[in-house]
Amino acid sequence: MIASLNRLVDLVEDDLTEELDVVSVAASLGTTEYHLRRLFSSLAGMPLSEYVRRRRMTVAAAEVVSGSGDLLGIAVRHGYGSTEAFGRAFRSVHGIGPGQARRDGGPLRTQPRLRFRLTVEGADPMDVRIVTRPAFRLAGHAARVPLVHHGVNPAIAQHVGSLPPQEHLRLKALGDTEPRGLLAVSTDLDPDRREGTELTYLHGVAVTDAAEVPDDLDLVPVEAGSWAVFRAAGPYPDTLQAVWAATATEWFPSNPWRLRPGPEVVAVVDRADDFSTATVELWLPVEAG
Repeated sequence: MIASLNRLVDLVEDDLTEELDVVSVAASLGTTEYHLRRLFSSLAGMPLSEYVRRRRMTVAAAEVVSGSGDLLGIAVRHGYGSTEAFGRAFRSVHGIGPGQARRDGGPLRTQPRLRFRLTVEGADPMDVRIVTRPAFRLAGHAARVPLVHHGVNPAIAQHVGSLPPQEHLRLKALGDTEPRGLLAVSTDLDPDRREGTELTYLHGVAVTDAAEVPDDLDLVPVEAGSWAVFRAAGPYPDTLQAVWAATATEWFPSNPWRLRPGPEVVAVVDRADDFSTATVELWLPVEAG
């Protein structure tokens, strides 16, 4: 997978002025767009689209400052149809417009070319199992919330906190299949995992087709397939977020599995009364790579 990511970076660099056909690139590398985007954003710390934009504006800035041609010509060479569109993209990266950059020489924000390397760690073995599940459903209360990479997500906390205590008991009684217990479900996520983009969050349980689901609950159908189940315990939600990061940096690069589209599910196996610590299982939909 590391080699595939470095090849992706090479292809980005080969033609920064053209839109990258990620679907075709992924197919040529023997993987999927979904997996490639997810691993890139997790390891690079930014979405692929953001990296391309930063690299494009880094190269363009050198041309602007050197005075090589008029601004319209530079804009067109970098895939923009007008100086206005180019100026907006330039300013979003560098914080100043191309005219000021040419006049004052900066300040400019440079995005170095990425190079991925696999660091051999593995001092702490990961508790993971692969399970194959038939199709099932997720039933509960859904809401659209912004993606937050670190710490507590206020929108999710407000959503779950608004439910009366008896509703949690009702949901737990409804669940009749794995993953067991009350679940935190994230689905419909942005492919690049950009912070602040919206996702659908569902607080609920897993149910079979035989379960009678009340009309006041939202339903998310889940296709049959394999799941990588990561188990961890510690401060919540920090431990969960650390495990998520470790799946990208350690587990996927060294195992013959890749992510497939589907909901990400967190099952709370055990927790402190104040939820400061918890034992959780992170369920990620996977397929053989």
